[in-house]
Amino acid sequence: MKPEVAIVGAGYVGVPLAQVFAEAGKRVVLVDVQQSRVDMLNRGESYIEDVPSAVMAKLVADGLSATTDYDVLRDAEAILIALPTPLSRQREPDLSIVMGAVGQIAPRLRKGHLVVLESTTYPGTTREEILPVLEATGLKVGEDFHLAFSPERVDPGRVDFTTKNVPKVVGGITPACTEAAAALYGSAIEQIHRVSTPEAAELTKLLENIFRSVNIALVNELAILCDRMEIDIWEVVDAAATKPFGFMRFSPGPGLGGHCIPIDPFYLTWKAREFGFYTEFIELAGKVNEEMPYFCRSLVSQALNHAKQRSLKGSKVLILGVAYKPDIGDMRESPALKLISLLQNAGADVSYHDPHVPRFDEHGLRMESVALDPGAYDVCVIVTDHHAIDYDKLVDDASLVVDLRNATGSNGSHHSAKVFKL
Repeated sequence: MKPEVAIVGAGYVGVPLAQVFAEAGKRVVLVDVQQSRVDMLNRGESYIEDVPSAVMAKLVADGLSATTDYDVLRDAEAILIALPTPLSRQREPDLSIVMGAVGQIAPRLRKGHLVVLESTTYPGTTREEILPVLEATGLKVGEDFHLAFSPERVDPGRVDFTTKNVPKVVGGITPACTEAAAALYGSAIEQIHRVSTPEAAELTKLLENIFRSVNIALVNELAILCDRMEIDIWEVVDAAATKPFGFMRFSPGPGLGGHCIPIDPFYLTWKAREFGFYTEFIELAGKVNEEMPYFCRSLVSQALNHAKQRSLKGSKVLILGVAYKPDIGDMRESPALKLISLLQNAGADVSYHDPHVPRFDEHGLRMESVALDPGAYDVCVIVTDHHAIDYDKLVDDASLVVDLRNATGSNGSHHSAKVFKL
């Protein structure tokens, strides 16, 4: 049977999106360039933690499929693009993956098609980059086909807020485009929020991530100041969070992780320069957040010096948690990678333990998770606070702990004899 929804990109956005549409009764096909992914999905196996293999197997049995063949797009009613939008080495937007897919969609575009971009990007991408390629086919937007932007809002590992129940923002090139996209998403997602243009929808997603980046940077900067003032930043944040209005809690940490917050704000920074505008808040937040792994390396060094009269060079360091957030195995942009590199460059013998990441090969680092044996190391550094780890036992068994996430709670005070906190 012909697919109703084709999703280009079978990653952490595309696969959960396919699940939601398939469970709503839509015939769904995933298109991906990686044959290994396609083969796994067609066997009913999932590599996305938010969609277990048992769920995927049922979806496949009910008709969901995957392919590397873009020709399947011809018969679909809607084409949703859910592909990565990274930064270049020069920290500029890299739309090559998305535009490569658009180049494949264009020759297969037909009357009646709905095309929606979900990938996070700068305002103007849908209208200025994608629309000209699609209209070069001779088809007219708003009449022959519809084009819209609807940003993904996936938070990996969340079970309370999922693709199905997080409100979907939709903005089309024309009002008819907006309505077409809203009708599609409304068939599977609980709440739709229409905006007037794709530019408004594109900026909505950036604002969400910039808000978090700036506020995390603020509390990270305060953490550095509190270290000098010998004030426990965690006690301060806890106290401030008791205010029932006018305050939202953000916690300090070793840096930003995930695809969104470390990357997306700089899409707007780049676009703003086209208008002679400099987004100083965004740039400053990025500077503060990118400095945190360096500050945390200094904390580890200070802890070793003060507690053991040792230097980093030659010390055995155990990193606890390398995923970018608790209780998942996602390592995208994880600050643990930078911190490990800095510790190794200082001469430390670094190992890691992570119950969700058995091994990794990223950014020139190739490592495997070791057994949790805190007593075998000069210092244990809590980078990601997975709930599977018993932190009370960790404090008992380790000779020295540097806690970058307040996982030890009341077991460690700020720069106590055994537990040093961020």
